[in-house]
Amino acid sequence: MPLFIRQVRQVQPTAEATGYWQRVQPALAQIADASNKLRDSRSMAVSLSMPPSYAAKWFTRRMARLLARHPQIELHLKASAIAVDFERESIDLAIRYFDGRSPNLDATLLFKDEARVYCSPGYAEALRLSVPEDLGRATWLVTTIQPLWQQWLKAFSRLDDTQMAAIPRIHFDQALMAIEAAKLGQGVVMTSPLLTEGELADDTLMEPFEGYLPLADGYYVVHHSKLALRPAGRLVKQWLIDEAHK
Repeated sequence: MPLFIRQVRQVQPTAEATGYWQRVQPALAQIADASNKLRDSRSMAVSLSMPPSYAAKWFTRRMARLLARHPQIELHLKASAIAVDFERESIDLAIRYFDGRSPNLDATLLFKDEARVYCSPGYAEALRLSVPEDLGRATWLVTTIQPLWQQWLKAFSRLDDTQMAAIPRIHFDQALMAIEAAKLGQGVVMTSPLLTEGELADDTLMEPFEGYLPLADGYYVVHHSKLALRPAGRLVKQWLIDEAHK
């Protein structure tokens, strides 16, 4: 039975070939899927996705420890603020900033978050920041992930709504950029203490006030609750948990 018809510079399948393909293609796809899963079950490659600020400020300072503990791991790191779709993307694990509740995710808490205020020592000295009311003379560096300046000031200062509305502000969609701006003396940033460890250690940022807001959201390591996590993925997940609780 002919399956193809030769034409000028092309080959066309016959109706019989098209019908045959439609019937055998699902079985071939199942064979390919089973083969890929068998191959991947022995692979030590792990794809890990996380927010860019978390990757730059927390993970890159520690990733050498992961490879020191598990030198056989082949890590593929993706920095993205977009939530991972585990059913469509080839991602094993992700760090996600949320409240930990999702019906399709296995979520393990790494860090609960807080909103704290930071600025460079030079900026604090130039503006004479000694009490929260002094922030009326500052520039707010507002991040999408923690747009909580008004809540913080209502809790820890006597500034009223009119005074707060008059304060200049710059908005950032990434905490990483806002933190860098604060280091350069461009204003005061409200962000997570998890993202400022290095800056506090090298004295490029300081916390001029003690007040902070505890937050409901936090950083979780997540994966699909109904898809088995490969052995290499389980090693990376456990390392993230261990590192977070040091």
